[in-house]
Amino acid sequence: MRAARLLRMALLVQSSPGLTAPALARELEVSERTVIRDAQALRDAGIPVRAERGRAGGYHLAPGHRTRLTHLHPTEAETLYLGGLPTALADLGLAQAAGTARLKLAATLLPSLRAAAESSVRRFHLDAPAWFSEPSAPPLLQDLARAVRDDRTVRLSYARPAREGRPARTVDRLYEPYGLVLKAGVWYVVGRVPGQGAREAAWRTYRVERLTALQPGEPFTRVASFDLATHWRAEAERFARALLRTPVTLRLTPEGLRRLPGALGAASTEGLTPGPPGPDGRVTVTVPTESEDVAFDQLTSLGADAEVLAPPALRARFTVHARALAERYGTDL
Repeated sequence: MRAARLLRMALLVQSSPGLTAPALARELEVSERTVIRDAQALRDAGIPVRAERGRAGGYHLAPGHRTRLTHLHPTEAETLYLGGLPTALADLGLAQAAGTARLKLAATLLPSLRAAAESSVRRFHLDAPAWFSEPSAPPLLQDLARAVRDDRTVRLSYARPAREGRPARTVDRLYEPYGLVLKAGVWYVVGRVPGQGAREAAWRTYRVERLTALQPGEPFTRVASFDLATHWRAEAERFARALLRTPVTLRLTPEGLRRLPGALGAASTEGLTPGPPGPDGRVTVTVPTESEDVAFDQLTSLGADAEVLAPPALRARFTVHARALAERYGTDL
């Protein structure tokens, strides 16, 4: 465990000279004190890691020294070949570059490791898009990807759909694109509106397919503390919670309670606290849902294991549905 961490630290210092102790601690998921101890352990092992002070300080390797990796585990070599999604790389215009990189990597590996790496491509294929949807790259994706790589602002036009009585409209905005995310076959861009400081409202996420125009602009300076994966997780959780605006009260059998997370999803049932069971063993719960229409479609799958108590309009809808089913099947019982 520690040997792997020391190796990773040596590679980080080699590839990114000047990383500070706090930055290395975040990357390695350890304390700053552990980083200092590990740096000393690397020096004791003959790897000249040194800490420098000042604006150009941080951890560096001695001039001219490079860590050479001559022994990769076969699993590590396989992982390198699985580093990207084929569809995503093609969407970004990087398929040819990825192929060239794999050829260069193969040329540096021992024959035994090369065979292990190449076998992984024949055994594992990562297909990101969802079922029943034809994957297609948004027209402006590659231009946007270049702006992301170059840290350039863009002047974009975004077609905002109609929602909750608000008409559809086009938004024109100066934007700092920080990163691209592929979620279930849909590309999103995450970025910041300049001039709004570090406020939460400054960060905006757009579906790339809804961009209608894109004009690259001037370079911008990224917020050093921004982490795309962390930001996306928080935004995805916030978005899921924001959709759940309609509370529904249910009376469930034990089987209905067991199946409820599969019907509604984790966002609606996380932290669920059912009331005490009644004489018939059923429990009462209140769960957030997206809307009465969505709740009706989701809860129908639970059949007689779920009884809607509120809201009244949704209960009435299930009453009509149950009567229609009884009429449809009653003569065959």
